[in-house]
Amino acid sequence: MKKILFASALILSTLSCKENKSRNAQVVENAVDNSESSVSGSLKSYRDENMIDKIYSELIKNDKSLKALDDKLVKLYDENRKVLELYAEPLHKSESFYLDAKSQAGTIKDSILKQQMEKEIKISSDQYDLKISKVKELMAKVNQNSDDINNQYTAFKIRKTLPEIEKYQNAHPLKTDSLENFIKKQNELLNELKKLK
Repeated sequence: MKKILFASALILSTLSCKENKSRNAQVVENAVDNSESSVSGSLKSYRDENMIDKIYSELIKNDKSLKALDDKLVKLYDENRKVLELYAEPLHKSESFYLDAKSQAGTIKDSILKQQMEKEIKISSDQYDLKISKVKELMAKVNQNSDDINNQYTAFKIRKTLPEIEKYQNAHPLKTDSLENFIKKQNELLNELKKLK
């Protein structure tokens, strides 16, 4: 009985492989079929490689204007990172200093000296906050603009790749014939097995 099951499974898998090969040979090539190669050079979304990025990467290969746009965005994101890095270290060091100063002032045993130091730290910290308020406001604007650009580009990529997935779907119609035939074979084998005692 095990031999019958094994032989049946082997025959069915062979038939199904042959069907798939002949069907795949007839498929029209498009960006979706070519997207299986890795995404190269394009500005990827921050998620792992996904179908939109893979398909869009294929579109870029054949469209100079899309490639130029993608290059411009890659360059802009790189500049964005560099500009923010200029401010990150000085801001971090100053904020760390005030945190450390407050912490250490808290360890002073003399209550009058402790209060005096806490007051001086607060005055200096408040003055610094006023000095950097414009910088923080502009950094927030840079981050907001970056988010807006990313959102718009993501929407653009989705719109550009929707027709490609639709072409792929049309080239790969999901007919039920193979499934129905396979279920018929399964049922025949089931009936045969039920008769065995």
